[in-house]
Amino acid sequence: MQEIIKKQENSAPIFSWLFISIFFANMAMNLSKAMSNAILALYADSLGIGTTIIGVLMSIFAVSALLFKVISAPAIDTYNKKNLFFMSMIIMTISSIGYSLSHSVELLMLFRILQGCGQAFGNVCCLAMVAEFLPKEKYGVGMGYYSLTQVVSQAAGPTLGLWLMHLVGYNLTFLINAFIMLVAAMLGYRIKYDFKRTRKFKITWNNIFAKEALLPAVLEVFIMMSFYVINSFLIIFAHKNAVSHIGLFFIISAATMVFSRPLVGKLTDKYGLVRIFIPSLLCDVIAFFIIGNAQTLLPFLLAAFISAFGFGACQPVVQSLAMKCVPSERRGVGGSTNCIGMDIGVLLGPVIAGAIAEQLGYVMMWHIMTIPLIMAMAVTYIYRRKIIAIEENFSK
Repeated sequence: MQEIIKKQENSAPIFSWLFISIFFANMAMNLSKAMSNAILALYADSLGIGTTIIGVLMSIFAVSALLFKVISAPAIDTYNKKNLFFMSMIIMTISSIGYSLSHSVELLMLFRILQGCGQAFGNVCCLAMVAEFLPKEKYGVGMGYYSLTQVVSQAAGPTLGLWLMHLVGYNLTFLINAFIMLVAAMLGYRIKYDFKRTRKFKITWNNIFAKEALLPAVLEVFIMMSFYVINSFLIIFAHKNAVSHIGLFFIISAATMVFSRPLVGKLTDKYGLVRIFIPSLLCDVIAFFIIGNAQTLLPFLLAAFISAFGFGACQPVVQSLAMKCVPSERRGVGGSTNCIGMDIGVLLGPVIAGAIAEQLGYVMMWHIMTIPLIMAMAVTYIYRRKIIAIEENFSK
């Protein structure tokens, strides 16, 4: 009888209707976010807002998302995740409409904070829902497929946003962006998700931060510290070296991730996180050294391909570990803890890298910013037995 049950579990599909619904809802949300991030700084600049204030405007989103997780984590574990996702998409729709109507820095700041509030709920809701319904034996590959929503959005969103901006202007682009977010809300509302409330809403430290998911959160800090250096400084570094067509870096990276993420997820399910995660981090270290010494386009493209097996593989693997650390009724706080680690890494990485570049130059910056990756390898190796135990307990 146990063998029959196990065979049925092994045959459980990843691409259930629920998974597909969450996949496309999350893709629409991330596409809209990537579009607005691409043009918001340019829009603020067109209004005559200073560079320093624009920097604050762009970073306050991460601060807002981080602060609102104080509410979102316990709420997601208490209330219907589908309804919370729908509400978060409506909030982000309002923020996009607000951008189109804003002509002052005060209003832009207000709607940027509102967007961060929606993001604090939206991302974690999707992650918690998809984690509940993935087959245990296909968890890694399932997370790999799910994370492709971010890959597609990051590749297409900025290009689409800039193209629309030049075609129809800022205001109409923000309204189109709001429509895409509204589509995400409708897709989220149609998710067939059974819910039964089992607890009361209560804001406590235990409901905000899952200490059992601290290890993957720390790994996220190190990973995102290095990853966002690419987002922040790669284009500037390429231009300083007179390298044209650097946009191909992101196209090559995204295209490679389409097959690298599911592949690495499948290998993680088979061999465990430790055996896959450390080589993936090593790929990132190699990519950073290649970028730091690149003088032509070809080395940049080589680094893009290699990093797709690094950063492209690391994030979904760590996300799946975070979900494995917590029981099903704490998936919301587990996902929130993982996102807190990401937010901290996003905030710290560009600031530290910028200071290094200013003092020692960009080449040294790329070399030195491999240190967080090496630290992530060290933490993984030191706590390898704990990670293996988490995976074994989850598979029971």
